[in-house]
Amino acid sequence: MALPGHGPEDVLIDDDGSVITGLLDGRILRISADRSTVTLLADTGGRPLGLEWLPDGKMLICDANRGLLTLDKDNRIATLLDAIDGRPMRFCNNADVMPDGTIYFTDSSTRFGVAEWMADLLEHSSTGSLYRLTPDGRLTRLAAGRPFPNGVALSGDRFTLFFVETASYGLFKLDLTNAEAEPELVAMIPGLPDNIARGSDGLIWVAIGSPRNTSLDFLLPKHPVLRKAVWALPDAVKPKAADIIEIQAYDDDGNLVHDLRGKHPDFRMPTGVRERDGKVWLGSIGTAHLATFPTPQR
Repeated sequence: MALPGHGPEDVLIDDDGSVITGLLDGRILRISADRSTVTLLADTGGRPLGLEWLPDGKMLICDANRGLLTLDKDNRIATLLDAIDGRPMRFCNNADVMPDGTIYFTDSSTRFGVAEWMADLLEHSSTGSLYRLTPDGRLTRLAAGRPFPNGVALSGDRFTLFFVETASYGLFKLDLTNAEAEPELVAMIPGLPDNIARGSDGLIWVAIGSPRNTSLDFLLPKHPVLRKAVWALPDAVKPKAADIIEIQAYDDDGNLVHDLRGKHPDFRMPTGVRERDGKVWLGSIGTAHLATFPTPQR
C-alpha cells in the first residue's frame, strides 16, 4: 500500500483494524481498515520509530530525536521522557508496555542519531541501553553497553523481556523476575534485526531489515579507523540493505516457528512488524509503502 510520504518505520494496529505508522518527516498517519482513507493524526517534529498502546488509550511514540512521546485521543502530543542523566536521547527506538503502564524501551546509541544509523553499526561502539520506566517516573537501566539494541517485546506471562541487537544479530531475553539477571542469547538472526512485537498469535515477530551483509561482517573485526573511513565513503560504495524481505517469528521458549522470505517490487527493508487477527503488517524505512500478508499456519 502506497503512502503519502517515505519511511513508515513501524506499524500499530487499532481495534477497528486501522493501521498507524510514523514517517520520516515526523507525521503520524492512520490508514483505515479498508485502506481507502489516510488521516494525519499528528506531527512529532522529529522522527517517529516504535509505536505502542498505553493502558489509558494513549499511543506511545519512540521518537528518535525527541524521546518518549504520547499521543492522546485528541491528537495532542506530550513529552514523557526526553533526556537520561541530563543527556538528551539521540536514538529512542522501540518499546513494549506492561498492563500497569510500565514501559520497556531502547536507546540505541549515545553517539549517533537516526540519520547516521549505519555509522553506529560500523563503529560498533556499543553505547546503547535497555531501560524500564515505571508510571511513577522512575527510570532504571537494565542493560548498558549494548551494540545497537533495537526492538523489544514482552513474553506472554510478562516475566521475560525479549530484545534484539542489530549490530550483533542477536535475539536476547532478560528475566524480569531477577534484578541481577543478565541478558541471555536466544537465537542468532540471519540478518540485521529491527523492531520486534508480540502478535495476537502469541509469537515474537522479528523484522529483519536486511540479510547479513558480507561487507559489514568483514569490517566489524577491523580497527575503528578503517570502519570510520568506510563511513566517510560516498553512498554508492557503502554497505547497503538487500531487497529481500525476511521475517521471523519465535515462541517464548526461543524456538523458531516461522522463517519467511520473499520479494516485492514496491517493498524492501522491513523494519516494523505487527501480527494481529490473521494478518501480518510490515513497515519499512526504505520505501513509501506498507505491506501485509496472511498469518501463516504453524
